[in-house]
Amino acid sequence: MTETSAHPGEPHYITRSGWLRAAVLGANDGIVSVSSLIVGVAAADPAPRAVLIAGVAGLAAGAMSMAAGEYVSVSSQSDTERADIRREEIALTEMPEEEFAELVAIYEARGLSRRTAEIVARELTEKDALGTHVRDELGLSEIHSANPLQAALASAATFSAAASVPLIAALVSPSSVVIPVVLLVTILSLAALGALGAKAGAAPVLPAIRRVVVWGAFAMGVTAFIGWVFGVSV
Repeated sequence: MTETSAHPGEPHYITRSGWLRAAVLGANDGIVSVSSLIVGVAAADPAPRAVLIAGVAGLAAGAMSMAAGEYVSVSSQSDTERADIRREEIALTEMPEEEFAELVAIYEARGLSRRTAEIVARELTEKDALGTHVRDELGLSEIHSANPLQAALASAATFSAAASVPLIAALVSPSSVVIPVVLLVTILSLAALGALGAKAGAAPVLPAIRRVVVWGAFAMGVTAFIGWVFGVSV
């Protein structure tokens, strides 16, 4: 397991969690969905023109869909966060004593004595009452707050970059071997994605690779099965 340090100048990797989640999701979806689309089309018509049209269409539609989906979903999360913060602001104005007692109880539950919890709660309240409740009661911080635009851009960019890999592999391959080449490139790309995601987040590499490859292969297998059910032999 990668060791991390909390010393100054060495940032925590949790600060990357927002954009990293969207980036990995976009890249994984780009590889799997476009690869599956290309395999299905190539099984019916391996001509380069047909594969190109299908791949480019899938890339463009997928990137826009990922961006829109991330923006809408993260915006919903952001709206919920803002509503909770607003309710907390009103509560601090209308019943400050109850809110102070709630803060003390939170610190007591974390292991502080009653006296120490009251001192901490009082000093933090005097400095920034709303910020303290947002952080310690709601569990929100600048690091974890939802950023819709960042998530949308990260997801769309990584989807496009990842989807271009199986598309390029299909275009440079002879028509007779498009399917096996695309499948091989997809598996290798998924493995690389898992490793990169783990490295970016300072997480164990092998479990990440295994997770991404297994689920990606499963998704493509389901796609191939559906194609077989509808009469397309993959």
